[in-house]
Amino acid sequence: MRRTAGCACGQLILTCTGDPIRVSICHCHACKRLSGSAFSWNARWESAQVTITGSYREWRRTGDEGTTITNSFCPDCGTTVFYGLGDAEGQIAVRAGCFADETLPPPSVSVYDPARRVDWLHIDAPGLTRTG
Repeated sequence: MRRTAGCACGQLILTCTGDPIRVSICHCHACKRLSGSAFSWNARWESAQVTITGSYREWRRTGDEGTTITNSFCPDCGTTVFYGLGDAEGQIAVRAGCFADETLPPPSVSVYDPARRVDWLHIDAPGLTRTG
């Protein structure tokens, strides 16, 4: 299977082949800010399964647990399309909302749930593991 993700203006495109190795959602404050929503929704692939077309800029931050997160975004429209985690080298996480299709599997991990999940949000995904 081949899935295509892109920024709002279409300048930055990622093509992912095969199924993701992990689909997750995160309720940390940084992910909420980056997504502009109650949580972020992300899918990870091995780097070899992802082709990047277009230019991007990077912004690094240190996560709550000390991991370096490298967010990559379109320099034209500002959409954060993908990121890398220092503890998951060789993998690329793609912001699931950047895909044009709805074929991703449901999330298997919900990070900072219930600690930072907003009270009114209820996610019912089969086999979901909640951490934090």
